Amino acid sequence: FPRAAGEMPGRCLVVLGLRLLFLVPAGVPARSGDSVLKDNITVRQGDSAVLKCNVDSKVSRVAWLNRTTILFAGNEKWSLDPRVILMENTAVTEYSIKIQNVDVHDEGPYVCSILTNRKPKSTKVHLIVQVPARITNISKDITVNEGSNVNLMCLAVGRPEANIVWKHHSPRGTHKFVTEGENLELTAITKEQSGTYECIASNDISSPDVRTVEVTINYPPFISKARSMGTSVGQKGVLQCEASAVPRADFEWYKEDRRQVFPLKTQGKQSMLIFFNVSEEDYGNYTCVATNIMGITNASIILYGPGAMHDVNGAAVLPRCSVCLLLTVTLIYLLKF
Repeated sequence: FPRAAGEMPGRCLVVLGLRLLFLVPAGVPARSGDSVLKDNITVRQGDSAVLKCNVDSKVSRVAWLNRTTILFAGNEKWSLDPRVILMENTAVTEYSIKIQNVDVHDEGPYVCSILTNRKPKSTKVHLIVQVPARITNISKDITVNEGSNVNLMCLAVGRPEANIVWKHHSPRGTHKFVTEGENLELTAITKEQSGTYECIASNDISSPDVRTVEVTINYPPFISKARSMGTSVGQKGVLQCEASAVPRADFEWYKEDRRQVFPLKTQGKQSMLIFFNVSEEDYGNYTCVATNIMGITNASIILYGPGAMHDVNGAAVLPRCSVCLLLTVTLIYLLKF
């Protein structure tokens, strides 16, 4: 293809000639005898696209165009985009260009316009750009009280459109499907619904994009383990109490209505009342009280001797002052919070 002489009038004539020879035939239906080939090329964002055009020795002029923009005219580059290059070392009958690092704005129609014996024909290529799914916005980690309503949001983009799936990872490590869609609504949430919520966005173009939201549920303590113990005078005795709660529970121990201040050991959600040298006065009914900002609970635990009678559940049968205990525990809770 003859190069422009570099002078402005000459270049204008070249532009006008190209528009007349290439743009017009590409934008109207092919006349009888013209050869119009249509093809779709699909590439992933960031990859390279090669647009091929077959020519023969009878071709006098040839150019690549994108809509109304001339990319290449013969061997002369007209596009200012450095990503667009003319393929070299191709077959003599091939006139191809490459678009490197393809982006979404590159999508659309491309035309290879050919003039042979003053009869124009064109090859049309439609470039389709696929974009891997990517999460653009997701809810922040959240802490709420049990019984609250929670709405989690996860937004994603992609071409084809991204599909969103939510999965729940509970504190116990279980893994279950929850729902599909951008929004996940949890009504009257329970402590069992705490944990990690995983948003997975995918469209089969590449590996799914995964983000997580941590949902913490505040709930009042409940006693999950209360272990009574039998031991002889002079021996070591340990009463154990375990309470699940968020925030973590504070523990106190009482014998009837008297708070116990001798050795206590609290580790995580477990509290132990320790007797290094049990005496007769130590035997009896003890109460483990667990409190946090959400509420209060208690459990009765017995330290008994070898001769104590037992009920069918294995606990020692001893008198209790339940009314005194209830009043004491309630008073402590009201004064503390």
